Amino acid sequence: MSKHIPKTTMLSPSDVAFILDSTQPVLTHSRSMVAESAIEPHAHPRGQLLWGAKGILRVTSEKAVWVVPSTHAVWIPGGHYHQVSNETATQTRNLYVDPSFCVRQNSDKVVMLKMSPLMREVILRLTESSGSLTKERAHNLGLVALDELESLEALELYIPSGHDPRLQRLIGLIVNQPKQSLLLEQLATQVGASVRTVERLFKTETGLTFRQWRSRFRLMNSLEKITQGYNTTLVAHELGYSSVSSFTSSFKKLFGCTPQEYAQR
Repeated sequence: MSKHIPKTTMLSPSDVAFILDSTQPVLTHSRSMVAESAIEPHAHPRGQLLWGAKGILRVTSEKAVWVVPSTHAVWIPGGHYHQVSNETATQTRNLYVDPSFCVRQNSDKVVMLKMSPLMREVILRLTESSGSLTKERAHNLGLVALDELESLEALELYIPSGHDPRLQRLIGLIVNQPKQSLLLEQLATQVGASVRTVERLFKTETGLTFRQWRSRFRLMNSLEKITQGYNTTLVAHELGYSSVSSFTSSFKKLFGCTPQEYAQR
């Protein structure tokens, strides 16, 4: 995972993520992240349910990249090294779960989850009304959140990353500057590798060509606007597609439905 993040404000992870206390199954932390900021790469003993109540979050682990709109969240088991970044102003609402509690059958896997109305309201109550909640009330609501966390639908929506430092730096450039449209030649120069080397690294370490990887990343970045009702033609144009039909076809291939169907869901 790249630590080379240009034009990015670096923030420290929350202290509560490192507190071990089985009498407090769920601890919370809220943060308003300004545009083009990131949490320093880190890992913590508590598992984390990361949700952006506003904006799009980008979560990068040592194995994959997730682009997370406000309709979804990410479960990060304790001990997983990761980084969180954003392009526009974002409001994060975090639940940190003590490792003594079983979550999602103790699955040791970072996963993107579809938010439910109940989980959304419980998180907001825990994070935005924490000062007015009694310890017993916060404890009980935390247990409700853990119960609901078990039932959230998991989606295999991620982009594989790699281990080679040059590939990690190049992916970091793309993830943290999603609107830039630098050619592969320009990106390769910035990370000190030849185009042929970068193309080989993408194929061997991610299973995708550079073009396929970038296309998938851009499609995942379209989810927020699609769910907010943006015109499909406008979204297709912003992503660089030559036609709406080609965008719709690519979207359906990745997500299993058209942009309109996804918005309705």
